Amino acid sequence: MPLLFYQEVVSMRTMELSPRLRSVANLVPQGARLADIGTDHAYLPTWLILHGVIDRAIAADLREGPLERARLTAEKYGLSGHMSFRLCDGLAGVGEDEADVVAIAGMGGETIAEILSAAPWTKAEGKLLLLQPMSAQPELRRWLWEQGYSIRREVLSKEGETLYVTFLVNAGQMDKLTAGELWAGRQQAGEDAPLRGEYLDRLIAQTGRALEGLRRSTRAADSGRLAEMEQVHQDLLRLKEEWSTWQQ
Repeated sequence: MPLLFYQEVVSMRTMELSPRLRSVANLVPQGARLADIGTDHAYLPTWLILHGVIDRAIAADLREGPLERARLTAEKYGLSGHMSFRLCDGLAGVGEDEADVVAIAGMGGETIAEILSAAPWTKAEGKLLLLQPMSAQPELRRWLWEQGYSIRREVLSKEGETLYVTFLVNAGQMDKLTAGELWAGRQQAGEDAPLRGEYLDRLIAQTGRALEGLRRSTRAADSGRLAEMEQVHQDLLRLKEEWSTWQQ
């Protein structure tokens, strides 16, 4: 086997994903028809195809620059024929019958909600959503509950000092989340989540700082925010105590 060809084969087999994207990849079912929205370099679908999880994918992005980077990644690994590239806003260029798994990673929670709102077919039976919001996680959890989606599982990953959370979502009404669960997600005894304690600690510290600021504020509008934040903070403390008890 020529050395150059051998090196290319090894490179293909050893492509690595960042921890946050790997946490999404690990949730993709075998043989899924995937649409990766906001694909950028198309690392997620490339890794999944190279590892035999899926056979092909749709790589979509709003801008031509990221989509061109996706094309180059596919070309580098010999997968151009396994991907369809869509220049579109969210899911506007993806048909309901083309994907049963939709991944949206690296966007804010409000943007993710807007994308799903414009594609009501994502709430159809048999559709699986893998959502990794970079911000506004409480707002996205609330929106999903209000719109009839169900968060079946949340997976935490860590890159450097940053924690990321990935929601596994499908259709179905879930029980209303408490104030703390809107911020931290729902937990259950026995779940395998080694980063859960650290996640709760960070949220407790974050809401604690927010409370300090609100208590010093003289703005009338902040009085209502203070009561709301106190409720969130106390419920997060309850969740942390419950989680710690389960770990004993």
